Amino acid sequence: MRSVSDDFPVSTVLGYPRIGPDRELKRALEAYWDGRAGRDHLERVGRQLRADTWQRLAELGLEGLPSNTFSFYDQVLDTAVLVDAVPDRYRECADPYFAMARGADGVAPLRMTKWFDTNYHYLVPEIGPKTRFRAVADKPLAELREARELGHETRPVLVGPVTFLRLAQAAPGSPDGFTPVDRLDDLLDVYVRLLSVLAGEGVGWVQLDEPILVTDGGSPAVRHAYRRLAGHPRRPKLLVASYFGDIADALPALAVTSVEAVALDLTHGVPEGVELLRGRTVVAGVVSGREVWRTDLDRARSLMAAAGATRVSSSCSLLHVPYSLRGEDILPGRLAFAEEKVAEIVALAELGPKATPVAAVTGAGSRRGSDTGVQERSAYAVRAAAQRDLNLPVLPVTTIGSFPQTAEVRAARQAFAAGRSSREEYESLIEREIGRAVALQERLGIDVLVHGEPERNDMVQYFAEHLDGFAVTRNGWVQSYGSRCTRPPILHGDVRRPAPITVRWATYAQSLTGRPVKGMLTGPVTIVAWSFVRADLPLRDVTMQVADAVREEVRDLEAAGIRVIQVDEPALRELLPLRKGDQDEYLAWAVAAYRRATGGAGDSTQIHTHLCYSNAAEVLAAIDALDADVTSIESARSGTGVPGFGRGLGPGVYDIHSPRIPGQAEITARLQRALRNIPAERLWVNPDCGLKTRTYEQVEEALTNVVAAAGAVRASTEDPGDR
Repeated sequence: MRSVSDDFPVSTVLGYPRIGPDRELKRALEAYWDGRAGRDHLERVGRQLRADTWQRLAELGLEGLPSNTFSFYDQVLDTAVLVDAVPDRYRECADPYFAMARGADGVAPLRMTKWFDTNYHYLVPEIGPKTRFRAVADKPLAELREARELGHETRPVLVGPVTFLRLAQAAPGSPDGFTPVDRLDDLLDVYVRLLSVLAGEGVGWVQLDEPILVTDGGSPAVRHAYRRLAGHPRRPKLLVASYFGDIADALPALAVTSVEAVALDLTHGVPEGVELLRGRTVVAGVVSGREVWRTDLDRARSLMAAAGATRVSSSCSLLHVPYSLRGEDILPGRLAFAEEKVAEIVALAELGPKATPVAAVTGAGSRRGSDTGVQERSAYAVRAAAQRDLNLPVLPVTTIGSFPQTAEVRAARQAFAAGRSSREEYESLIEREIGRAVALQERLGIDVLVHGEPERNDMVQYFAEHLDGFAVTRNGWVQSYGSRCTRPPILHGDVRRPAPITVRWATYAQSLTGRPVKGMLTGPVTIVAWSFVRADLPLRDVTMQVADAVREEVRDLEAAGIRVIQVDEPALRELLPLRKGDQDEYLAWAVAAYRRATGGAGDSTQIHTHLCYSNAAEVLAAIDALDADVTSIESARSGTGVPGFGRGLGPGVYDIHSPRIPGQAEITARLQRALRNIPAERLWVNPDCGLKTRTYEQVEEALTNVVAAAGAVRASTEDPGDR
């Protein structure tokens, strides 16, 4: 066994934000996609962002700088390109990389889903028995050389081979029983080649990210993979990094390999069996890469000592937090964003482990809460009968909530927030935009309308701005996928709703039409999941506080005459613990929180919910237990169906995350497939998600096809005697 490698830097991070402090990459990407700028401009922005990141990390005193953490879209997509696992249908596209990410004419994009239990989305590789792997080291080599030209020696970061294959899906046409992990040995051939190329460049260390180690069942493949990779004579030293949880079960698998260093996420405590890593460098992830609270340096030093670590890092990539507190004036003295976390890491490296590691192995504590006091609604059949007077057709068409956020709307919101326009001027514009959305839906023949949400900046931030207990940043942007960024609110105190939030706009929209308009709310689990949450209460208790606020809003909407209310929970699957043994407890209280929020609604009020890009089939029993009258899910990109669902279901027929417009025939085929599993009287027709990121021209063309397809399928399901 190799000894501890003293040459590993004493301070490092596993990754860093890449969208740009002022979202420079977002603007460059969208300019390239829209044809307003060429590829050379996009590449130039990328080079500058990488240079600025390395320079800033060096200025902050960080010793170990990572490279190959930058991406134009997603690091898993980059890995697919790195090993040439590009499906044939994309190879002839003008830009295969972005065709996989966003689709191209006649070609749908790869499926997209959540990265473990975060709100970051990755693109799911397709691996089959005939996938041809080949080492394409252009990107890591180019970034390595860029950094060297700027005077920085870096550590290339790659998604590990086991994680890559475990996150992939079987390519279309793969035989029954095939799984991508069956191709591990073939992929290891490529990784051996990549490591050899990097060794030839004089690279001292390579980081291989294996977060799959915090889930169930990855250990045998990891043992096999790293015995082979670490046993190869021509390679750099290896840092195997895992994060998002405890890897105690995987420690024996790593211990029998010759990897020189292991990075552990210690924010929840030191894993049992850490002593198996003696003789290797342990890199202590004691500064959270997912939270924004200042680090308790004493506890961090105790964790270092208990793990036998003298090297300090972030617990995971800092991709999941904003860049810097510069320009923010909220919660003084309590917060740390990416730059401040780097300063904490540097300080901890200077201080070193605590001499007496008191209570260092204790985790974050139980997240159990008190009894939820769920109020039950009547049975679904009773509610369905009470809702018949909504007079909806078979296969009713609706949308998920938002309509395009135009430049005019965004500019008006910014002007109002800056005091450059009056409330009357701003609200008048919002009313006009609602009128535009309602008129378009009526003209297209949508059955259940939405008001379009022009007043909302984000489905969580908007509610946070109207609830006590939240703070909102000015520039705390975090990448969600591609060019999409959010500003997660900071939930720091007890949550209360001082006044109604959505009633005015929902009732205004309803006054413009005789068709039902949905009241649009974000559910308690999603509000909590997409916020940075206080650490002094169990997560369950915090979620119940939010559920009470949502419950009050449901009651006020209902009292105002809104008969259809959608309470979205796209993050229900996201917060699911990564180990199966911990999942039932979470699902029980998450479902209870949703039913607490919606349980006060009357039988004649139709409750909808929505889940997107969240592997809904994995938590089908919990979705059923939410007891919503109608559930809409992402389906167009993934092809997911949900057989046997006992309530109304809307499997998405239009992938809104791609600019590609589906044709009527394509949508018709999707609806016909759905009817194999869902009775027509319970099937709804809707896009995958909200339409905020699309243009009105795209939306009108796509929804025209959606309505036409629904009409055609509706006609084919009608009993001729009913005509």
